[in-house]
Amino acid sequence: MLELELSPERQQIKEAVQALCDSFDDAYWREKDATHSYPVEFQKAMAEAGWLGIMMPTEFGGAGLALTDAALLMQIVGNSAGALAACTTIHINIFAPHAIVVHGTEQQKKDILPPLIRGEDVTAFGVTEPDAGLDTTNISTRAVRQGKGYVMSGRKMWMSTAQRANKMLVLARTTPIEECRKRTDGMSLFYTDLDRRYVEVREIRKMGRAALDSNAVFIDGLPVPEEHRIGEEGRGFHILLDAINPERILVAAEAIGIGRRALTKATQYANERVVFGRPIGMNQGIQHPLARNWMELEAADMLVWRAAQLYDAGLPCAPEANAAKFLAAEAALKTCEQAVRTLGGMGYAAEYDVERYYREVMVPNIAPVSREMILNYIGERVLGLPRSY
Repeated sequence: MLELELSPERQQIKEAVQALCDSFDDAYWREKDATHSYPVEFQKAMAEAGWLGIMMPTEFGGAGLALTDAALLMQIVGNSAGALAACTTIHINIFAPHAIVVHGTEQQKKDILPPLIRGEDVTAFGVTEPDAGLDTTNISTRAVRQGKGYVMSGRKMWMSTAQRANKMLVLARTTPIEECRKRTDGMSLFYTDLDRRYVEVREIRKMGRAALDSNAVFIDGLPVPEEHRIGEEGRGFHILLDAINPERILVAAEAIGIGRRALTKATQYANERVVFGRPIGMNQGIQHPLARNWMELEAADMLVWRAAQLYDAGLPCAPEANAAKFLAAEAALKTCEQAVRTLGGMGYAAEYDVERYYREVMVPNIAPVSREMILNYIGERVLGLPRSY
């Protein structure tokens, strides 16, 4: 990582996380992917090592480190055999509690953060809906006042780990949109129990990352105490904005890690595979695309650390965070595709793993925001072009 100056402390992070990840090899993750089995052992090991609380305040059991440190952690995890499945196992614990740290009461932080850091609570994150998609202001999940609390009903899509979660962080409308001055008003954020008496979870069959479940979630009359609301009523959308840039940066770091692992696999194979009496890596048709992949990953990586450092300095970083996510995801996707092509038929075989990386790296190109929406953002907010939607 030539772009990030590794202090002695960060070198220790790198070595410790790498050693932990190395103990879960490709065979482990290949089996988890094939059997659709949650990587309990990996999640437990990361929790016991204290990595789930890397950005959480020390008074609640966290490490109190910076976003740059968390991005380093996630890039190393992405560069491991677990690729995106490993990242997703711990991803929500790294960025989602940020809203609670900033906007939660002292009692909420005391109650919520320690069990998250210890890995005792598993949380599913619910924002996206079937009819709203990226148009978050158009969500229809409602939390209606009843007595001292709320009653929540609605549908959420793509809630990862909801099959085994006991908690959920959910955005819901507390005021109908037609009664709000701005479309972004009237939504509230709740951290509450995933009570299966009122919540039905249906797994979605998907292209990759089979070790982690993704789900459609149906909420019907879920009682939610008022003390489970994070921050001021009606300000949930604005509270979530605080976590958007850190999430973009972490996803970008993860994508770089995955791309680098695929590139390593491809170059190793190109050096070892002999056809017509010579290694295929001697052929420029193999060599040049891999060289381009390296350059694109390195360039995107520089922007990841630039965005992280701006965030840690308390400076505006939205253009850099969005651009880093865009470029890192695109570079990783191209690299994983080229890795499959380099291995040829073996690239299509599960035992060589690059096909798994290729399937998983599609996710950063789609979520948490599409490439097109990032281009819209840069066009409008950076270049000053008129809004197109």
